[in-house]
Amino acid sequence: MTDDRTATRDAARRAMGVTGADTHDPRVALATAVRTSPAGWYPLLAICALVIVDELFGFTLAVLGPEISRTLGMTKGAFAAILSAKLLAVSIATLPMAALVQRRPWRASIAIVTAFVWTAASMLAVIVIGPWGLLLVVVIDGLSSGSVRVLHQPLLMDLYPATARVRIQTAYSAAVSIGSIAAPLLVGLLTTRADLTWRGVFLVVSVVSLVVAVVSVRLRDPGVGRAERDSLGEVLLTGDGDEIQVPPLRFAEVVRRLLIIPTVRRALVAQAVFGVLIVPYSAFLLFFLDERWNFGPGARSVFFAVSAGGAVVALRFFGPAGERLFQNDPARLIRLASTLLAASVVAIACGALVPYLVPMLIFFIGSSALAAALGPSLVVTMLGVVPAEFRPHLAALAGMYSAGIGGFAGALLLGTVDRRFGTAGALVAIVIPGLVGAWLLYGCSRTVNDDLDQMLDEMIEETELARQRRAGQRSDALVCQGLDVGYGSIQVLFDVNLRVADGEMVALLGTNGAGKSTVLRAMCGLNLPTRGSVRLFGSDITWLDPERRLALGLAQVPGGRATFGPLSVVDNLRAHAYTLGGDRRLVESRLDEAMAVFPRLAERRDQPAATLSGGEQQMLALAKALIVRPKVLLIDELSLGLAPSVVAELLGTVRTINQQGTAVLLVEQSINVALSLADRAYFMERGRVQFEGASSALLERDDLLRSVFLGEAPT
Repeated sequence: MTDDRTATRDAARRAMGVTGADTHDPRVALATAVRTSPAGWYPLLAICALVIVDELFGFTLAVLGPEISRTLGMTKGAFAAILSAKLLAVSIATLPMAALVQRRPWRASIAIVTAFVWTAASMLAVIVIGPWGLLLVVVIDGLSSGSVRVLHQPLLMDLYPATARVRIQTAYSAAVSIGSIAAPLLVGLLTTRADLTWRGVFLVVSVVSLVVAVVSVRLRDPGVGRAERDSLGEVLLTGDGDEIQVPPLRFAEVVRRLLIIPTVRRALVAQAVFGVLIVPYSAFLLFFLDERWNFGPGARSVFFAVSAGGAVVALRFFGPAGERLFQNDPARLIRLASTLLAASVVAIACGALVPYLVPMLIFFIGSSALAAALGPSLVVTMLGVVPAEFRPHLAALAGMYSAGIGGFAGALLLGTVDRRFGTAGALVAIVIPGLVGAWLLYGCSRTVNDDLDQMLDEMIEETELARQRRAGQRSDALVCQGLDVGYGSIQVLFDVNLRVADGEMVALLGTNGAGKSTVLRAMCGLNLPTRGSVRLFGSDITWLDPERRLALGLAQVPGGRATFGPLSVVDNLRAHAYTLGGDRRLVESRLDEAMAVFPRLAERRDQPAATLSGGEQQMLALAKALIVRPKVLLIDELSLGLAPSVVAELLGTVRTINQQGTAVLLVEQSINVALSLADRAYFMERGRVQFEGASSALLERDDLLRSVFLGEAPT
């Protein structure tokens, strides 16, 4: 990376609040962010009210669990499974919601609509008569609650400046805890003072939910990535001219892109472990209080309210401290959160084992306070290292890992422990997944800074390209920038930078195993990079599926015999013409053109490709590429195993293709073949580019050529 790029990235970090120094007063930053931002206080308060209502339904269900299960004739395990079913429904709902809002500013509207669905679910809860009815209500609520997980926190990250991100997310977590206070207190008041049954409580909850839904109707979406654009002072535009218009990433492509990020991978695994802890914990704690300490609905309500109050107090102190840690070093925030999580689960075990009431209450309230930092820390870390348009997808993945994987695993595992050792034993067993999750979370501290830099580099690169397009500069046909690629845990490419101008032919040379073919595979999408980008005429295609790159004009002729052996020559060509659509005339026209370029293939059009000679199969591979008329053609080892006369014929064809306007990147081991075609060349060794320049200049580098092409380099 150049010094200018490094300086720009450092400036971008400072603009986003990651200053690397303890000079920032987060209390002033939060107040200023809310008062001076175009959004003001209303969106924060509205979103917090929405999550409080969602917590109200969930905690009403949880606090009244023993009464509901006895009324409907359910076991503890069945009730815990229904709680898990809600989280599974949330996970399922997050997938279509994430896809729906990827590039559309609909997050606020969907959040409002789902609030009205919560109201309907609360009303339905009043009339359920059996476990299946309760399951239906819980699933409906879970499907609508997917908006909470996918939309709320990414929306807040775009509504308010990045410099106050930790404090904003801490306020949101505090709202979750306030909901945890309001729900049990409301339940306690309604069941003890108003003498309502659990059905009456749900009727009151439905009224509260309706009021909040109506109040939130003025909520608006500021647009995806608004905070980053405002903080960096640049609008990341897509230009005109030669730029390829790349379609939005598909959901599977987004997922693959996210799972490349080390911090995200570790955090998602940690989320799965947290699911083992969190989902069963809420259910088994209810029965622990009911069976071990004879806490009725009123006492349980006070217990949960006081525990949530401890979390609110902890968040009050954590917000400024967490902001200060994050702006100094995001890794420090993660290390603190993991330490607090480990202490929290140890406190749970102590609370389950201690035989006295007051110490038990202290341990559980302390556990709630210690774990309070986990929410904002994870949100800022995970969502902060990915592009804004992918944050809903990551939130959806986090829910799937937490509920879909961890939640059900925890219900099964701790249900078995409960039957053998009792509810207290199940709570003690929570220590194991808790400590494992804390260890996994701690591992995120090793990668979070690099991943944050990678995201900023991508934004800076996009901004620079936008400036060039506005200035009327043409984009290169194909560019690899800072490419790192590996196979599993083995890294093969290291910071590879390579460009091919429009209409240019470039040679890529190097030793066996230098990574030349891996470069082509990364360009075509067969291997995804762990770092860096691939751009086609200025547009980012790094994460597109291979077939979509072909449709955009990027084609490859692989090394060896790249044909379908049992198919005839003409069927091989037809199979490659699928990107032309259903226009049979166009397909036939392109077939005729390919046959005209290679008359020998026309003579063997009905012959199986496996019966062709090596040279003829390479001709067929070239003809397949010509069918789609690529803008950029990648050729891997054109001369591999072929006679000189055949190679000469193929070289003439490649030269003609290039003269017709197609940019060509030619991978070769034969320096004579490569440099007879290309005026510019790259040389690779051990996964790194060791030379870039004119082909004639490469001939003067004996230190490179002698070790590779011993005796072949011209004298």
